[in-house]
Amino acid sequence: MKEELLHHLRQITDEEKTLLQGAPDIQKEIYTSGREFVIDNAKLLERGHLIEIRPHTRFAHFPKHRHNYAELVYMCCGSTEHIINDTDHITLLEGDLLFLNQTAAHEILPAGKDDIAVNFIILPEFFDRTLSMMERENVLRSFLISTLSNHDSQITYLHFQAKEILPIQNLIENMLWNLIDKKPGTNTINQITMGLIFMNLSVFADSIARNQTGSYEQDLIFRILKYIETHYKNGTLTGIAAAVKLPPYYVSRLLKKYTGHTFKELLQQQKLQQAVYLLSQTTLPVDDIIDAVGYNNSSFFYRIFREKYGCSPKEYRLRDI
Repeated sequence: MKEELLHHLRQITDEEKTLLQGAPDIQKEIYTSGREFVIDNAKLLERGHLIEIRPHTRFAHFPKHRHNYAELVYMCCGSTEHIINDTDHITLLEGDLLFLNQTAAHEILPAGKDDIAVNFIILPEFFDRTLSMMERENVLRSFLISTLSNHDSQITYLHFQAKEILPIQNLIENMLWNLIDKKPGTNTINQITMGLIFMNLSVFADSIARNQTGSYEQDLIFRILKYIETHYKNGTLTGIAAAVKLPPYYVSRLLKKYTGHTFKELLQQQKLQQAVYLLSQTTLPVDDIIDAVGYNNSSFFYRIFREKYGCSPKEYRLRDI
């Protein structure tokens, strides 16, 4: 990260000054008006804004809390210790990303002067537009965003070790500058940037944190969804079960628990998403597209396509012109 940006984020805030002067705790009134410690987006977001940033408060234990928004914690330098849902201990190192949805219980141990983290305060509807702007939808990216915007998600946080992924580092830094400068008209840029971040995370899904409490099943889900994304044409439940060295029934149970769908349903989703991409981005004949996504029964394809999109593939293509 550029030193100019770090210098800006390293500045001591008014709240941190009171802590250095001997205040025992953070000032909860900055974050909430309620009795329960639920950080209120209305306290932190300017009216009408969908996203904002706030440097993490150092020099004090940040007690257990929840948010009424999705949060992204980005570790600029140093490290911070996080306790999630009372049991999962996560150490964020430079370049790490920690996404938390609204149901996650979150606690942070005291950070020092050079432990610089930034909190992105994000309303769930921000991700709706981000998803719609993506050029090419896939099951993994959809899962990432639904995890953050859906109250019913079984996974309440996502931890990525992204220091070595230069595109993600550059995108985060660009978004930080946009949110610091507060120039008008940057909301769409930020949403597209977030979409690009998710696209890169789906490409580099193997960089998800491992060997930390609570990450085992999360890692498996990513590996399974990545398999579906790349093997949608001929992928099988037996094939992915062998790849992750688990029984097929366990893989099925895991997918149902975390996505609400079976392997077959997710595979079909990915096939249809790929078909839509080919319809809108190429001039391939529909019969060639049917073959390219792995269907040998065109009648079945036409039926499920109409059920999903309310029109025929030809009508979908004409609608996109």
